[in-house]
Amino acid sequence: MPVWILLISVSGLRAQGDGMEELATEKEAEESHRQDSVNLLTFILLLTLTILTIWLFKHRRVRFLHETGLAMIYGLLVGVILRYGIPATSYNNKTPPSCSLKEGPASTLLLNVSGKFFEYTLKGEINSREIHNVEQNDMLRKVTFDPEVFFNILLPPIIFHAGYSLKKRHFFRNLGSIITYAFLGTAISCFVIGNLMYGVVKLMQVVGQLTDKFYYTDCLFFGAIISATDPVTVLAIFNELHADGDLYALLFGESVMNDAVAIVLSSSIVAYQPSGANTHMFDASAFFKSVGVFLGIFSGSFVMGAATGVVTALVTKFTKLHCFPLLETALFFLMSWSTFLLAEACGFTGVVAVLFCGITQAHYTYNNLSEESTKRTKQLFEVLHFLAENFIFSYMGLALFTFQNHIFSPIFIIGAFLSIFIGRAFNIYPLSFLLNLGRRHKIKGNFQHMMMFAGLRGAMAFALAIRDTATYARQMMFTTTLLIVFFTVWVCGGGTTPMLSWLHIRVGVDPDQDLQPCADSFQVLQGDGPQAEGQSKTKQESAWLFRMWYTFDHNYLKPILTHSGPPLTSTLPSYCGPLASCLTSPQAYENHEQLRDHDSDLIRNDGDLTFMFGDTSITANGASSGGGDGAGGSGWSANGKRSGSTSEEALERELDSREQELLSRGTRLVFPIEDHV
Repeated sequence: MPVWILLISVSGLRAQGDGMEELATEKEAEESHRQDSVNLLTFILLLTLTILTIWLFKHRRVRFLHETGLAMIYGLLVGVILRYGIPATSYNNKTPPSCSLKEGPASTLLLNVSGKFFEYTLKGEINSREIHNVEQNDMLRKVTFDPEVFFNILLPPIIFHAGYSLKKRHFFRNLGSIITYAFLGTAISCFVIGNLMYGVVKLMQVVGQLTDKFYYTDCLFFGAIISATDPVTVLAIFNELHADGDLYALLFGESVMNDAVAIVLSSSIVAYQPSGANTHMFDASAFFKSVGVFLGIFSGSFVMGAATGVVTALVTKFTKLHCFPLLETALFFLMSWSTFLLAEACGFTGVVAVLFCGITQAHYTYNNLSEESTKRTKQLFEVLHFLAENFIFSYMGLALFTFQNHIFSPIFIIGAFLSIFIGRAFNIYPLSFLLNLGRRHKIKGNFQHMMMFAGLRGAMAFALAIRDTATYARQMMFTTTLLIVFFTVWVCGGGTTPMLSWLHIRVGVDPDQDLQPCADSFQVLQGDGPQAEGQSKTKQESAWLFRMWYTFDHNYLKPILTHSGPPLTSTLPSYCGPLASCLTSPQAYENHEQLRDHDSDLIRNDGDLTFMFGDTSITANGASSGGGDGAGGSGWSANGKRSGSTSEEALERELDSREQELLSRGTRLVFPIEDHV
């Protein structure tokens, strides 16, 4: 009998112990949940405070500090409070157990404790000086987000919005220059910065400031990530002041494209692995392999992004989703976001894919959306872009104090500032000189100086730097990148308005009417509405390659993917009639008939078409009359032939010896515009 009583007592004590253990586990989980809620609430309050301060600054017309700079300041203040305002708690066990591993630490550890198996997950290395503040370290670690959060959640809406809100007319008018700056310029900047920083690293080694390995490939990787410009502050001020449209397009296009180039370039440098014992020396085969990786990743990401946009356009065209705007907006959002994840899952770069997906969606899918969905998608991605960008800049300020593995090296930091300045100069000035040799509308000196000044670093450089902070070199890069972002956003961003005034760059320009007097600008009269008119202007203002592209796009791609454009039955050969009828939507025929009716109003007899050039009126049948001084005028017909010769010199000065074009379809007349327009 006493034996049974003893067994019952032991089992009761064991059950009670298990119950206490479960209760402690529940309390710990509840406390962790509460701590996570506090952390997220901290960031939401930061964004709320930033928004209210932005409103105050806009109300008071304060431009010396942009919203991103404000977000960084608030993040710094919260970081200081979290780092130094919370009292340290001692570690429970004064002597942590020690062990030796042949390889690196395992990510998951299984322990058998009294017959029960427990799983432990590696959280990261703890600084030896902070070993007695584990509780505080755990709190700081919780406000340090996983780098994948930045790439998979915060970056996609920022990059997609850049492509979706692209001002296509100015962008395509300067596309050759933008591609040159983005591709060739970023590569030049990367190698200039990388080689200069390698010299800085050698100097640190000589003076004894280098305590661990720092290879040449690490320097090139730093050059790639720090070459990603993000002049969000400058562009916001440009947009607010309505600065010159071409300068805005050059800066915006370069920043959008070079973000994509920088991330692919950094991936190519990581993939550089020479054969042999020393894996950090130059090897020709490994170099060309990295070039192939760069081209393969970029082209594959481009194709994947454009293909996703095409699929979305076809789905929205051949279904009646426009009858349900909520479903239409939801599908558009999910298809756009999935492009990023699909590219990353396939080994490509999501940044490139989602950028070109945004451009494709804006060019094709946008035309198929209902009126309500067009407003919803624009506003949705604009809000997501605003919140994600300000969240990242707030987190930058926070990370300066909460990140536990900072390595501050004064020599490396000063060398990095000098290197990015020199690399930016090697990017802008030589390429601008070469571009001006072939451009009719030159990139002026004050534009070049502004582009040099506006080479700010921002979200992309930070996201690339924080993605891998496992080694000594990467930790030093991350710390230096943070300081560079702070300096460029606060100093260069704050000095944008004075710099515009000092460089005499015009502001208050209407981008829709900002037609530069270049030799390939034309005034287009056609019956396809304002949108088509803008597209024809873009076509005339672009290079011959893009004129061919716009013709192909207008006649074939847009009719296939959207409800706009001429019906395929009128552009494809007759033997493709069944296919053309299948791919052409009924709305295309309706729109085409409306355009015909609208175009008929623009068709006039020869004597009805009269245009004024200075003091001379010109009719399509060749009649001309002078004005003001009573001088006779020289008549010009629509086919470019002269019908009179009483004032040839005056007319030649007025027309500036430009060609005129009469298109055969009968609904579009193209005449040169005057320089003062």
